[in-house]
Amino acid sequence: MSPLATYSTCFSTTLLTITPRCATTRRSDNIPRLVPSSSRRKVVGPRTQKALSDKTSHPTTASPKGDVVDNAEPVESVTSMTRNLALEMVRVTESAAVEAARWLGKGDKLAADKAAVDAMREMLVGVDFDGFVIIGEGEKDEAPMLHNGERVGTGEPPSADIAVDPLDGTSLVAQGRNGAVSVIAIADRKTLYDPGRAFYMNKIAVGPEAAGVMDINLPPGENVRRIAKAVGKPVSEVTCVVLDRPRHDQLIADLRATGCRIHLIADGDVAAAIATAWPDSDVDVLMGMGGTPEGVIAAAALRCLGGEIQGKLWAKDEEEAALILADGRDLDAVLTIDDLCGAGEVFFAATGVSDGDLLPGVRFTKFGAVSHSMVLRSKSRTVREIKTQHRWH
Repeated sequence: MSPLATYSTCFSTTLLTITPRCATTRRSDNIPRLVPSSSRRKVVGPRTQKALSDKTSHPTTASPKGDVVDNAEPVESVTSMTRNLALEMVRVTESAAVEAARWLGKGDKLAADKAAVDAMREMLVGVDFDGFVIIGEGEKDEAPMLHNGERVGTGEPPSADIAVDPLDGTSLVAQGRNGAVSVIAIADRKTLYDPGRAFYMNKIAVGPEAAGVMDINLPPGENVRRIAKAVGKPVSEVTCVVLDRPRHDQLIADLRATGCRIHLIADGDVAAAIATAWPDSDVDVLMGMGGTPEGVIAAAALRCLGGEIQGKLWAKDEEEAALILADGRDLDAVLTIDDLCGAGEVFFAATGVSDGDLLPGVRFTKFGAVSHSMVLRSKSRTVREIKTQHRWH
């Protein structure tokens, strides 16, 4: 099927309908599964073979903070390359989304997450790049695949940091709810923020119109008034997204006192942060405590869209606070978008798992499945929306 591309003079968007030539296999349960073409017939040269053999013996050291430090100098950076790596990564998120979507409403969030992780990892292995997982599924002893510090790809240039969330919204999928996505972000080496043992972050995220006007240290009401002025709305029409958690009771009360609109979500604050900068969304701001890894991923997407995010590390108890301080991190410091996702080229890809405000979820049809994705690039600020038909036969 030929791609159909449309372009906007003010906001470059490409709408693509793609039928990939992608082989499928059938698992023991007779369910077809996407298989990367690279794992089927890729001819691997001596350089790639050596890189693959060095995966487990790549020279690294542990910093005083406990972080994995790469001692090898990158050959080529993401910024210096001309190819759009996100267009290759969208196949990675598509595969994860399709596998996770099979578990919609089945009540097993662990199985849904494992399906997404397995599919994403299998596709990443065949991508020609040298990726270092900065934001992954956890520490190595807790996550056998896509763990923090893992090296993925064929080992060929460019060298890059990656942040992955194979399934943002595990509970949403398990409960059959809307808003789950699969996401990946790619940036130059040593530019993505490594949260270490800081699992939570207080965040505020806005779109391009309100970038530069909000301050996480200000009261919520003052930020809402500043954002309203920046976006040209009365306060009563400003929409603020907040995770529906008991810890946000006071924040919700403060926001209600301003008269703004409040959209409470059960999970999935990566998509909510992106929505603040999405042209067709009525979301103006995301506020509240959520995962630090999700904050880094959201920062990558917002850099591509011209939005802004600020964060402050947050500890749920004294023991967690002590661990964060022991890692040399400051609970009072304001982390800007530059701290979370440094300068240089950034790529971002996301695929809907269940229906959401940003992306439709995966649909299974008699011929296979249909997925919807977004692909973002910071250098050009290009936004591509991709509809893909995955055919099993």
